[in-house]
Amino acid sequence: MKVSKNVEKWSPLIVLVTFLLLWQIIVAGFNIPDFIFPSPWQITQQFVEFKGPLLEAAWKTFWVTMLGFLISIVVGVLLGFLIGSSRLAYTALYPLMVAFNAVPKAAVVPILVVWFGIGIGPGILTAFLISFFPITVNIATGLATLEPELEDVLRVLGAKRWDVLVKVGLPRSMPYFYGSLKIAITLAFVGTVLAEMTAGDSGIGYLMQSAGSQQRMPLAFAGLVTIGAMAMAMYEFFSWIEKRTTGWAHRGSQAA
Repeated sequence: MKVSKNVEKWSPLIVLVTFLLLWQIIVAGFNIPDFIFPSPWQITQQFVEFKGPLLEAAWKTFWVTMLGFLISIVVGVLLGFLIGSSRLAYTALYPLMVAFNAVPKAAVVPILVVWFGIGIGPGILTAFLISFFPITVNIATGLATLEPELEDVLRVLGAKRWDVLVKVGLPRSMPYFYGSLKIAITLAFVGTVLAEMTAGDSGIGYLMQSAGSQQRMPLAFAGLVTIGAMAMAMYEFFSWIEKRTTGWAHRGSQAA
């Protein structure tokens, strides 16, 4: 069934509004107390009443997440390049990275608190630890799946292994890279909030933890909405960059 461009453009907003209306109707219809499950209207009231503390906490969480995320980009790209360009490195390091990624990060936060104390340190490191793996895997995949025939042709034309990786492998990996960034940034916010709830003294996670302990669920939900909005904004930001730097990789899907 063919869908008009206007419907496709506004479909996320339509779904969101419908979801919020159903949510409001269910809470109001069943008279659910706000300390159990607040309505969208009650959450909105908390945004208005606590907009100052929410903005301050959101800014703290945002820049802590960005610091951890930037470290994950640097480490992820370097590790991905190493693993994807060397069969020996792939065999030796990839299983260890998979095992490390399987470790629950909630179990790592208390260790980070012992090492770095309460504050922004655990938040930055948790955001890094939880988000670098997708970047590493996607960069390594983009390099490791370079067509052997293409590499043979370039070798015949005089290209060295380094030339093939840098001039062909890395550009070919860019769609994988941007795909990993969109995943990793959402994970980075999860890591930061997890650390703030466990060992923080500020930020959205700390605010949510304090609100939950006081049974102020509308304020806690307002924190959740804030985190979701920041993650969605950064996801769209990387999507915008991706479309303008790797348009050649999306021409087929756009035409479809």
